[in-house]
Amino acid sequence: MTSEEQVIADLHHRWVFGWERNEGDPPFDFRRTFGGFYDFGSTDVRLYDDFDPAQRVAGTAAEYGSIWEPGFRRMTTAHHAVDDGPHVVTDHDLAASTLVFVARITTPDAVTDIRTTTSLVWRRTPAGWRIVREHNSTRVLPAGELDGVLPAHGTPAH
Repeated sequence: MTSEEQVIADLHHRWVFGWERNEGDPPFDFRRTFGGFYDFGSTDVRLYDDFDPAQRVAGTAAEYGSIWEPGFRRMTTAHHAVDDGPHVVTDHDLAASTLVFVARITTPDAVTDIRTTTSLVWRRTPAGWRIVREHNSTRVLPAGELDGVLPAHGTPAH
């Protein structure tokens, strides 16, 4: 892996764990958490995750944050583990990375286990690499499938 590929791999890995939630965390703030990952100054981003029940495509990072803040503020916990990747290709000003993660999401009334394939396109900006394209495909797993992989509560198993 080249040094640029390693930078993107590290960013993608850190991005996954930015979504972690532990009981008692302050309210989820997308911009505070992901300000160093997404290109908040750009209006040509396209961000999509089929886990969003409305299946919206956001055209700005702020719009994408508004999709996720209500649900993540309601969560009790969200714990993640990387299952595969990241796999990275880079060019001068663009890079792409793909990673598969599993997560256990706990709300006051449910526990949901998921497996997500995430693909991110990064653009080099004066502030560093920033996400300008995102596509996530999520499959809800049978209840308890991640038992022993991710805890129901407490510290995430990385």
